[in-house]
Amino acid sequence: MTVRAYPAIGLVELNSFAASLAALDAMEKAGNIELLQAEINDLGGVLLKFSGDTADVDAALAAARSIADQMHTRIVSDALRAPTAGAEFAALAKPEFSPLIEQDVVHTPNWQTLKEINMSEEAPFAIGMIETQGFTAVIEAIDTACKAANVDVLAREKLGGGYITVLIKGDVAAVKAAVNAGKERLEQLGLGKLIAAHVIPRPSKSVLALLPK
Repeated sequence: MTVRAYPAIGLVELNSFAASLAALDAMEKAGNIELLQAEINDLGGVLLKFSGDTADVDAALAAARSIADQMHTRIVSDALRAPTAGAEFAALAKPEFSPLIEQDVVHTPNWQTLKEINMSEEAPFAIGMIETQGFTAVIEAIDTACKAANVDVLAREKLGGGYITVLIKGDVAAVKAAVNAGKERLEQLGLGKLIAAHVIPRPSKSVLALLPK
């Protein structure tokens, strides 16, 4: 993967895994960009790294900031114009496993996933995300969500600091109903801290390629 072939590198750092997927979806739909990596930092955040023409990168950054505002999530964003050769070394991290959260912290897009499901454009389903600070909260939320609608649990992702996200899949109406039910349950019980509850209708190919395995 050669970053230097692109006029610009975009960097978007958010303190939520759910917000990072929502931002990635909005960015890819806003501009012709290529996702390079997503890297988890030890402050409970995710850095998205992508490349493309300058105008597309700028459009993607604007879309990410809009999503961050909607989800009330802190964001740091930047664009490297005509990046130097050294920027490739700094931007792209080597594979790394964190024993603390027991998972990889450097994620590269798994394009084979798209080939396996014969995906070329947006997916014909929705992805829902419930992110909490606290395991009890997310377990309660996902149990409630699955009882509320016909959805499948896809994966879970830990960020450290007690942050954990569970992802579900189904048709748009079912996923919306499930996420809303899980969110309302947590608000009733006061378990843990709800970080985000979000639905991505027809997720983009980069979102699918970045889903935890």
